[in-house]
Amino acid sequence: MEKILLLGFAEAGQTADKQLLEAAAAASKLASDLNTTWDIALAGKEIQTAANSLAGSGAAHFFGVEGDDFESARYASDLLAVEALVKKSEATLVIVPGTSRANRVVSALSARLNGRADTHLTGITVRDGKITVSRWYYRQRMEGAFTRPQRPWILALEPGSIAPAAPSAGTAAVEKITVELPENAKRTKVLGMKTPAGTAQTIRPDAKLLFVAGAGWTKKQADGQSHAADAESIILQFLDKTQASLGSTKSLVDMSGEGNAVLSFMTHLNQVGQTGSTPRHPKGLATCCHGEEPHVVGWRFIKERRAVNVDANCGWARGKADVLYVADAFAVMAKVNELLSK
Repeated sequence: MEKILLLGFAEAGQTADKQLLEAAAAASKLASDLNTTWDIALAGKEIQTAANSLAGSGAAHFFGVEGDDFESARYASDLLAVEALVKKSEATLVIVPGTSRANRVVSALSARLNGRADTHLTGITVRDGKITVSRWYYRQRMEGAFTRPQRPWILALEPGSIAPAAPSAGTAAVEKITVELPENAKRTKVLGMKTPAGTAQTIRPDAKLLFVAGAGWTKKQADGQSHAADAESIILQFLDKTQASLGSTKSLVDMSGEGNAVLSFMTHLNQVGQTGSTPRHPKGLATCCHGEEPHVVGWRFIKERRAVNVDANCGWARGKADVLYVADAFAVMAKVNELLSK
């Protein structure tokens, strides 16, 4: 019989985050499909608050490693903590939220346990009695499903792939495990955190709206001139008022190398599509984009898509947007900012 473990990291004094709740939902459903129980294991400076928010999730047992040494993401200490937790639980299936902190250690963890690890998974199901996982390949164009006989099997679930479980109230009985770190596992120290100002922060994975800017923002407008400064002002105002996340087409982020006007806050980190990221925001608004396949391949997980383009025959009009506004994006977004200000 399979033994299922939800493995994650907790922030001191905070309840389980969205990624951990998503993994909890996956672990609970898998346990139900296999007619077995499941456990939860957490690591962090203080884990009781997060464990309490999962007390009503249906997990049979809670394990934990906590202390000041496990507050910040650090490969050496995180690896020793999760190794101890998995060994204590004797789990054969380990479900992990696919965060940067977890993905950093899952491969080494599987090697130490003589198991296997798979990351960026978008689904976990049971087919004909076998556990089958799915993920996307070739720039999100093909979905593959597979299974593995090796155990323990560590499954890192891509954030945003499934609906999160509802947090619960209660008190979890956590079995604490002591992990003594050698001195060579403490050499890396986090001295502090530096984050950009709210107006400079443009990538927001948890935002409800993804705003994608295309190359048209920096092209010549009806008066024969480009208005990059106006474009920057309009876009930043909109992002500030809505707290939307900013995306970009490859053609826009590449323009700096072509000697054309660019948006100063736009980088390749904002790029979405065939050669960029694949966001999973509930809603998306594309402006000045053509709507061709390279632009929209990364949009397939956006549930509601709208676009603004002066060309009524652009790719968005051919079934790739739920609503297409044939209009000047400068005028439309300026009006939207005006309405938001009210």
